[in-house]
Amino acid sequence: MSMRSAPGVVGQGAAKAIRSLAASVVANMHIIAACLLAALLLSLLSSGVLLGSAAADRDDGERAALDQARTTAHAYSDQVARAVNWHDLVLRQSRESWGLSAHGLNLESAQSAEMFADATFSNLAILASDGRLVTAMKRQGELALAAQARFFQIHAGAPADQLVISQVIDDGGNVVELQFSRPIRAAGGRFDGVVLVQVAAQKLTLDFFMQRFAPDGVVGLAGADNLPLLAVAGRPRRVRLALPPLAAAGGSVLAPAAWFSDGRARYFGWHRAGAYPLTAFVALDQQNMLAPFDAARAAAVSRAIIATAALFAGALVVMGFLLRLTWRKRESQRTDETYRMATEGSSDGFFILGMLFNGTGAVDDFEVLDCNKHGAALCHQRRETLIGRRFSALYRDHTLAELLDVLRGAVDTGSYDGELEFQPEGADRSRWMQLKAVRSEQKLAITLRDISESKAHVAALEHRGNHDALTGLPNRHWLQWYLPQAIGRAREHRQTLALLFIDLDGFKAANDAMGHAAGDELLRHAAHRLTEAVRPHDHVIRLGGDEFVVILEHNLRVEDAAIVAERVIAAFRPKFKLIGGTAVLGTSIGISSFPTDGDDAASLLQNADVAMYSVKTSGKGSFRFFDQQFYAALRQQLELEQELRRAIEHDEFVVHYQPRMDLASSRATSMEALVRWLHPRRGLLEPAEFIPLAERTGMIVRLGELVLGKVCGQLAQWAAREASLVPVSVNISSRQFNETDIARVFSGAMARHGIAASLLEIELTESSMMGGSSHVLESLSKIRGMGIKLLVDDFGTGYSSLAQLQMLDFDMLKVDKAFTSRIEQTEQGKILFTAIITMAHALGMRVVAEGVETGKQLSILRALRCDEVQGYFISLPQAATEAQSVLLSPVA
Repeated sequence: MSMRSAPGVVGQGAAKAIRSLAASVVANMHIIAACLLAALLLSLLSSGVLLGSAAADRDDGERAALDQARTTAHAYSDQVARAVNWHDLVLRQSRESWGLSAHGLNLESAQSAEMFADATFSNLAILASDGRLVTAMKRQGELALAAQARFFQIHAGAPADQLVISQVIDDGGNVVELQFSRPIRAAGGRFDGVVLVQVAAQKLTLDFFMQRFAPDGVVGLAGADNLPLLAVAGRPRRVRLALPPLAAAGGSVLAPAAWFSDGRARYFGWHRAGAYPLTAFVALDQQNMLAPFDAARAAAVSRAIIATAALFAGALVVMGFLLRLTWRKRESQRTDETYRMATEGSSDGFFILGMLFNGTGAVDDFEVLDCNKHGAALCHQRRETLIGRRFSALYRDHTLAELLDVLRGAVDTGSYDGELEFQPEGADRSRWMQLKAVRSEQKLAITLRDISESKAHVAALEHRGNHDALTGLPNRHWLQWYLPQAIGRAREHRQTLALLFIDLDGFKAANDAMGHAAGDELLRHAAHRLTEAVRPHDHVIRLGGDEFVVILEHNLRVEDAAIVAERVIAAFRPKFKLIGGTAVLGTSIGISSFPTDGDDAASLLQNADVAMYSVKTSGKGSFRFFDQQFYAALRQQLELEQELRRAIEHDEFVVHYQPRMDLASSRATSMEALVRWLHPRRGLLEPAEFIPLAERTGMIVRLGELVLGKVCGQLAQWAAREASLVPVSVNISSRQFNETDIARVFSGAMARHGIAASLLEIELTESSMMGGSSHVLESLSKIRGMGIKLLVDDFGTGYSSLAQLQMLDFDMLKVDKAFTSRIEQTEQGKILFTAIITMAHALGMRVVAEGVETGKQLSILRALRCDEVQGYFISLPQAATEAQSVLLSPVA
């Protein structure tokens, strides 16, 4: 029976419990309502805090993205400015070389290829004033249309010397190259062409920036017209841009999707590339940059929902204080775990610090109350061992003092955001951190981000720009930055500073003989020896090529510079052992000192270079201090060289004519053309004052062609007035004979003026024909084939042999005036002259005695059976007249 009644009892109990619960609910409705209302208000408040925090973090993320875009664009613009400055320097130097070489610079030559072997540009070219390609490292098809190019028309139409940057676009509309160009001006400012450098686009897009960008980032350049020249996306594709006007001072904005062809909004930072008409810009994709903050907001919404449910659940669970406390503790733990998961998933370090006060109420130290694992790792600690420790136990020396100052400042102002260099205890090196601190009552919330890699990357870029890639030594750019500072320190402390300008003797020969690879190896060994030879605190710099500079500082004595120079010279005495053999190098060293030889960097470098040049000209392999007298002489020589170059360009020369007389008939048989320089200040200059300089500099080639043209023109004028003329002999220098096709030069001049070959003779010195090479024989054969007579000039002062004279088959032998002067002084002089006449007659050549100045010399030469004479006794050189016969009348 009991078994039958049990279900009824259970059912009655349940019904009773339900009725009791309903009664309790009705009885305590106001309490339940208050709990529900409190739960609702608390839920709304917590949700607002969570969502507001997420929104604030998102705003911080946007500001950080804008700062990152602006900072990265600034760094990029610095690199672009240095690259453009370097290419502009190439343009200026090439233009200067073009002018100094009298338009003879050959960019296709091996020398030019060696000069620009390590250049970052793809081509260097010079265009004539009509757009024609004159010379280039690479002859490319598009350069043939340069006259229609915008950059060419800008230079041709604008008188100013300006750098123009233009672009080369492929068939797909992509910028593949940038062109940097400057105008070439002739005398009077006349437009005379363009010098152009072409640089591959990727050389200026700095693809290494892309490696650290989020996907869909963009980096590029914009020109002066605000049109993008380059734009590269983070993925392997290009994005086209439509940019509005950008402020010249730089900045960053949130660029709308309409700016970009892929329709994605980006944080856009830009900065002007120095003084050049280029703006570097960086665009970070908004969606990718804010993805972590959007995810955090979603997590905050989830937490708000969970918290709301927990609060309502707590309001309903009112059956006991213990149960409520248990439930609250569990929910608190769940919330902490959710927060922990969010912070542990971040790449930043998070800390909660408690303030520790001293007896005066000032903050004395900080205690780690909480942190995430990444934050503990940044301190080289485990989270469990880090919590509860003081900051004074984590850092040391100046790092602790600097960090405490920053945190105390955050306590005073409420926040801090900046970069710091940390040296945690137990770490072998310091690291750079981005630190953000926010105060909340007696606590500080800290966010740390490790930026050491980006700092190292920027430092690497600076090192690359300031150091030579081949030797690892500081380069010219570093020297231009460092030397003025060193001079400033020496001036402030009244100390002496010295420069050693070092040139490697024999490097070019070794490089040409063994190849460029061996030359590079040789330069690396030379740099090592220089570094070992100088003092530990001295600086060795490679200027370029085989030129180095050593800076000597620190209370230097002049004697110290000489000691260092001697050590450098001694260090180069042993042979260099290379992979391909051995090489021998020497050093020529010029020394200048501050303040004796210069008060600025440019003066010290120039004077040290001048001192080195004086060593080169006096035998090499030694050192010399700067000498003002040598510099004055060198400067005078350089000024004369510039004047001579201008004189050739403006034709400041006249030709005088000196007859030759036949001794048998006493009549003029020929005339020698003698050039004179009609200097605008110094008057008429003799050849001895400028011909040797023209020979050394190679200007003799152009001068020789100028004289030949004048002679042919004068012969044409005489031929128009007189039927009978004697020929005119023209002196040809050894460089002109060996470096040009002399037969072609003469045939061209005769054709232009309509002159017969019988009216011209060529005088060649013995040194012009040294060795009797195939070139010499071929050139002489062509000249004789044209009908022009050949004369050996200044015989006896060179190195001709009888066999060589017989092989070369000359028409006349002009004996140097030194032999003529001896025939009336000694019997040996007569014997020697007789031997020369006998030898020449045996070879079928007539003999001309130069420098006849007395009647006695004339009588002796007639007795010795000399054929012709020339000199002041016969006739002085005279300026051209309307008729040739007037010049010959004193002889006839």
